Amino acid sequence: MSETTEQADRTAAEASNADERGRYPLQVRNLKKTFGGITAVDDVSFEVEEGTLTGLIGPNGAGKSTTFNLITGMNDPDAGAVRFNGEEITRLASHEIADRGLVRTFQIARELEEMTVLENMMLAPKNQRGEKLWRSVVPGLRDDVRRQEEELLERVWEVLDFFEIDHLAEEYAGNLSGGQRKLLEMARALLTDPDMLLLDEPFAGVNPSLERRLLEHIHELREDGYTFLIVEHDMDLIMNNCERVIVMHQGKILMEGTPAEVKASEDVIEAYLGGEV
Repeated sequence: MSETTEQADRTAAEASNADERGRYPLQVRNLKKTFGGITAVDDVSFEVEEGTLTGLIGPNGAGKSTTFNLITGMNDPDAGAVRFNGEEITRLASHEIADRGLVRTFQIARELEEMTVLENMMLAPKNQRGEKLWRSVVPGLRDDVRRQEEELLERVWEVLDFFEIDHLAEEYAGNLSGGQRKLLEMARALLTDPDMLLLDEPFAGVNPSLERRLLEHIHELREDGYTFLIVEHDMDLIMNNCERVIVMHQGKILMEGTPAEVKASEDVIEAYLGGEV
């Protein structure tokens, strides 16, 4: 084979790999995690396609939350790898992963209860110049800090309005209902300028009215180009809103496919018999 042909083959392979990374920003390969001799995640591999709502479901104890924790740096895997936007992020700290645009929410919202909703929101944006003390005191730089704060504040109000919690801006976060806290957490996540959001049971403890609002916001964001991976116990909710569904059982991937394919699977039906969705 000539050098020119080899170079052309390498170029074609690189282009193909780049296209694959673009189509599947999150790539999980052979993740494994044990706790005290119990295997919680066992050789888990899957991909999430760009611009989709993908659901991750399974009976209690299937390994869904542990998988989330491994992807987002809350735990280190014993084996396997995670790639995001073509870069390996395995074993990076959670804040480093978030800085790269892969941001998660938690089953139990983690707002700062003794700060107002507005104050919680203002902490979320990255690379704030005012975080560096010298920029706040050096003449000529204070104006730069002030301008950025004004821009951030405008953005915060836009996001508060989008999630319909602008009327709660001066309320202490600790006084919010469970559903309002979920809205606040998702709003804060959006302010980090993520490429992809991993939502851990975003509808748990949320009343039907707020659940509809959350779903509407998620669909609007997906239409704007965001990608979602959602862990959720409500199987019907996932089936009715996600284009693709990944099913875990006993730490392994049982199957993945469209909602129709998953619903028709005898293995999935058997896995859920006698268990809670």
